[in-house]
Amino acid sequence: MSEHIVTRNPGEIAKLRRAGEVSARILMEVASYVKPGVTTAEIDAFAAEVFAREKCGNAFHGYGGYPGHLCISVNEVVVHGIGDERVVHDGDIVSLDAGAVVDGWYGDNALTVPVGKVNEQALRLLAVTEEALYRGIEQAKQGNNLVDVCGAIEDFVKPFGFGIVREYVGHGVGRHLHEDPSVPNYRPHHRLPHLRRGMILAIEPMITLGTYRVKVLPDHWTAVTADGSWAAHFEHTVAVGSHSGEILTERPRMALPAQLGITLNS
Repeated sequence: MSEHIVTRNPGEIAKLRRAGEVSARILMEVASYVKPGVTTAEIDAFAAEVFAREKCGNAFHGYGGYPGHLCISVNEVVVHGIGDERVVHDGDIVSLDAGAVVDGWYGDNALTVPVGKVNEQALRLLAVTEEALYRGIEQAKQGNNLVDVCGAIEDFVKPFGFGIVREYVGHGVGRHLHEDPSVPNYRPHHRLPHLRRGMILAIEPMITLGTYRVKVLPDHWTAVTADGSWAAHFEHTVAVGSHSGEILTERPRMALPAQLGITLNS
């Protein structure tokens, strides 16, 4: 299973860190643009401007025919939302997923932002999803099995009664946007590889207020929850380290309970 998983040396990780820094900077700038009244098409156009200013490649635009400059997923949209005339309203949550390519190396990261006055249930969803990401990153260390990363995410989320999306998972990343291994956000029944220092993982829990089941809209990209419940998505590109994962897309946390003005009890 592990023969196709690449282990990166320190020089290569430095290049991935640079791509991650650019990806995180783009994501944070686009997140600051999201506000009530803006359309997702306007968010996408703004993202295109940011990518142009950064003078980097875009990991998503044109990938498999994807038309957007980043994924913009509002409320019930889990992933791969495409910018269109949908208006963002006060009380919505908007997931943004951005990837930059710098000198042939990829950085991939995502977050979900609350817009205006968001209800407490949705804020709890954001806090749980972001914390689940960091629980997984803690386990991305040499000597662990990948299942330790997956299990840490599931173990944290499950007591809250939220849905854990299964159809879309994390992945390796490096010279390509998607590399081995797949990184589920739950314990799978099949065997997973042992982790070695220098493996690069895009860890990205996608968590819902209802079912874990999703359906894809006729555009063949936009994935929504099957029951219309809201979803959150947080992601970092991470290098497996000696004691924990090293975040290569470092950015400030945005969904700590204290930041959102809520308490987090399962």
